[in-house]
Amino acid sequence: MTGTLDPDGRWHYRRSLASRVTLLTTMAVGVAVAFVAVGAYVVVRMQLQASMDDSLIERANATAGLPVFINANTGNEFPAWALTSTDVRIGTISADGRGFYPYKDGEVPKLGDAELEVAAGKSDLSVRTARAHDSDSRFRVVAVPYRDDEALVICESLESQEQLLTKLGVVMALFGAAGVIAAAMAGWGVAANGLRPVRLLTGRVEHIARTEELQPIPVEGHDEIARLSSAFNQMLASLAASRDRQRQLVADAGHELRTPLTSLRTNLDLLAQSDASGGAALPPEARAELLDDVRAQIEEMTTLIGDLVELARDEPMAHVIETVDLAEVVDHALSRVRRRGPGVRIDLDVDPWYVIGEQGALERAVTNLLDNAVKWSPAGGTVRVALTDGELTVEDEGPGIADADLPRVFERFWRSDESRSMPGSGLGLSIVQQVAVRHSGTVAAGRAASGGARMVLRIPGASTPPPAEPAASTEAEA
Repeated sequence: MTGTLDPDGRWHYRRSLASRVTLLTTMAVGVAVAFVAVGAYVVVRMQLQASMDDSLIERANATAGLPVFINANTGNEFPAWALTSTDVRIGTISADGRGFYPYKDGEVPKLGDAELEVAAGKSDLSVRTARAHDSDSRFRVVAVPYRDDEALVICESLESQEQLLTKLGVVMALFGAAGVIAAAMAGWGVAANGLRPVRLLTGRVEHIARTEELQPIPVEGHDEIARLSSAFNQMLASLAASRDRQRQLVADAGHELRTPLTSLRTNLDLLAQSDASGGAALPPEARAELLDDVRAQIEEMTTLIGDLVELARDEPMAHVIETVDLAEVVDHALSRVRRRGPGVRIDLDVDPWYVIGEQGALERAVTNLLDNAVKWSPAGGTVRVALTDGELTVEDEGPGIADADLPRVFERFWRSDESRSMPGSGLGLSIVQQVAVRHSGTVAAGRAASGGARMVLRIPGASTPPPAEPAASTEAEA
């Protein structure tokens, strides 16, 4: 099969799948036919030779066991019944090497040491193949003891047997070639019909690639092609869902960015008009208020853009991770949140808990939970934070979450009617859920006993840190 070898060592075929199936089928049948033909030829040859050997040995023993018989017409001592074929030669050879004088004239084989050992009494039987004196004709030669220091030699030409084997070989070659051709045609037919569903699936996939219409592919049957179609439909569903999420994220981000941009543009226009009017400049108090408003809007946009970047990270957690002390993460997050809500009291009760993950992402998720609790807590209220067995619970004394809103609190950009007048983009809890999923954890919302919101973040880990990996020795590195 022709093909190309990529630099990465992988082999790519240039032939189509149908042609490869046809070629492989033809090769497999050809090898099978060759083995059968060779096996049949060898078996037939061995059987013919064994039959000839048995016949020659039987006639040689029968002739050698008779008393000396002199033919009155020829003077020879061998009976005529021993010569059952025109290709049979029969005679004797002495132990001193005196020649073989067959009963019939014609080609005779070259006798050797095997027959002389039988004549000398050193062997009881000799069976071998020998060539003629003056040609390439081959004989099957049998020698048995006869009289003192003599051996009876009977031989038969292999010409008829070789002609039969030649015809058998030609017939097998013709039938084998016909079988290979038939196998090639059958392989092509099987490949053409068997790969028709693959061609249909390929055409539908190419249509989807051209038109970007992510419509499911019809699934027929329960074979491998049906499984492939089902798997492709699942991939299409995931791709469609990902594309819808992307579009929704862009649309929601554009909607959320429009408000701070409009307000920022308005404030900047007021400042520009004030600077250009000369005498009608804004009072210092109004100017400072506008500048504070601009700074707040810029900070809100910065936070929103950071949240969007975090939500856009749909990839799994990076391979470079570390052991994170979740209790320490909670302490760091509280130190920041306390500055944002100085009028809120925070009760803390944390136990050691170690997880494998990204410290920055976990700290962002915990900060969002605490920020959400502080934002909704009234002045003088209390936020309760507890970390027990990997379960971080944050409760506030705010108005709580309505039962109808509980299923939607982790949706991107979703904000309840009460929260639309408050700062925020509606992305904080979505980021918490994403971080929890990336760390094989969960997050859930509910109602606290005080009537406020109750958020529970669960991250798998252990109460003790895992053993540190042994550092590689300097000598080993050297």
